[in-house]
Amino acid sequence: MRIKERIAGLDWNTIQQSLEEQGFAKVPVILDKEQCHEIMNTYEEDRLFRSTINMARYRFGVGEYKYYQDPIPELLQHLREGFYPELAKTANYWNERLGLEGSYPAELPEFLKQCYQQGQKRSTPLILKYEEGGYNCLHQDLYGDVFFPFQVVFALNQKEVDYTGGEFLLVEQRPRAQSRGNVITIEQGAGFIFPTNHRPFKGARGYYRTTLRHGVSTITSGTRYTLGIIFHDAK
Repeated sequence: MRIKERIAGLDWNTIQQSLEEQGFAKVPVILDKEQCHEIMNTYEEDRLFRSTINMARYRFGVGEYKYYQDPIPELLQHLREGFYPELAKTANYWNERLGLEGSYPAELPEFLKQCYQQGQKRSTPLILKYEEGGYNCLHQDLYGDVFFPFQVVFALNQKEVDYTGGEFLLVEQRPRAQSRGNVITIEQGAGFIFPTNHRPFKGARGYYRTTLRHGVSTITSGTRYTLGIIFHDAK
């Protein structure tokens, strides 16, 4: 089955419900082991990347990540194009609840045109590598004025087999309240959808905006590989 067909066959009602109630959603295994290894093997092919970031150099954490250059590998393009339409529906719903103007196009190419018009022309899908002692500080992936409210991360190898530690961290800050943290683990080939910046949260007087940041806890052994699918391009 092609990757776009697997995406279309996901239980989107359950995913949308999880996004509504929790602000994030797990995606069941959608990449088989062969595809995971195919993506991991790209890590050493420098010609595929536009930039390599040493996280310690910028005090982002300890580890390394690489941004794919256009045209990104076909499998990644299918993931990006496949997830976008369903998530755009939720993105527009969230905009309404937050009282934000504008809407997201139904298809990814139209959204990327908006990025291009604002000078955001560089691809953002990336692969991340953490070795023992590595971690990622809490942050947001905003690369310009135009950004999509969701992004997706995929585990490329298996926790407790290839590495230990390295849990995904998602922290939500609500107005006039202490932050709430979530610790998420996913198996090889599975994904996790989470907010890029804000989400609507229902309070006693209606919906208000919360702010989210994400990161990775310390890898205690082994090597952890993940794939990040970001839908907006960068300046």
